[in-house]
Amino acid sequence: MVRFGLTVVRHGETRYNKDKILQGQGIDEPLSPTGFRQADAAGLFLSNVKFTHVFSSDLLRAKQLLCFSEECIRIKQKSSLVTAATIIGKNKFCKGLEIKCDTRLRERKYGVAEGRPLTELKAMAKAAGQQCPTFTPSGGETLDEVRERARDFFEFLCQLAAEVGQIREKKDQEMHGAANRSSGTYEEESVFPWTDHCGVHEFSSDNDGTSKLLLDANILVVSHGAYMRNWVGYFVSDLKCTLPADLTKTQLSSVSPNTGVSHFIIKIENRSVLKPEIICVCLNQDSHLVDVGAECVASKIF
Repeated sequence: MVRFGLTVVRHGETRYNKDKILQGQGIDEPLSPTGFRQADAAGLFLSNVKFTHVFSSDLLRAKQLLCFSEECIRIKQKSSLVTAATIIGKNKFCKGLEIKCDTRLRERKYGVAEGRPLTELKAMAKAAGQQCPTFTPSGGETLDEVRERARDFFEFLCQLAAEVGQIREKKDQEMHGAANRSSGTYEEESVFPWTDHCGVHEFSSDNDGTSKLLLDANILVVSHGAYMRNWVGYFVSDLKCTLPADLTKTQLSSVSPNTGVSHFIIKIENRSVLKPEIICVCLNQDSHLVDVGAECVASKIF
């Protein structure tokens, strides 16, 4: 069995987020001052997590979440990689880890509605006799198209984790033998900050209050609100993801707040990457934003 962690974070706030203007793919706004503070807070929150891989949307507001140096500040003014760079810059174990941009992680494309207020999108949907979340503006992506991007990227992650597990298993057999392994794979210890949001059957806690789990890989992804909501929808409806018992339908359908953190444990039996078991540990966690002074209630659209 291969088991890997997946941490998904929404980018920090932009001026357009605050003003409720649709960005999609055509508007590539940098983070606002509040967005930088959110990214910094998310980086501190995840500073003890040992990530093995980092992926980001190639849009400016996502990339800005992932360093906090003068060089990164220059990057922040012109590209989405900085939310990811800030997180990695604050991490105790992952400094220097390569951030890979992937176009499959881009926000939903809103076509003619991009750069226009959310109220206009709602008016377009009403005129078409449709509900706003499912309405597709001219030139935009349908929800099915967004979900297909998410599915394709997730299957890529599953294949990546399976390959890592296979390599580590072979290396472990060569160096130490099967006696050093507890479940047929070479597993690495990771530390997580959300002990209040996880099941005891998946995590164990040390005396310092941290939560630990043995994993073959631990992947960080930084993306966008509407995209992430569709990705979670794919997990739940298509892959039958197990959700926290106290999660409400409203929480499940809501867009993550800026720099909201979601964490999943994925298990792959017999290298069957198309039939993973997914456990949602926490969804849109935002406790790290308490002292940021940011508006944590996200729009239900973007």
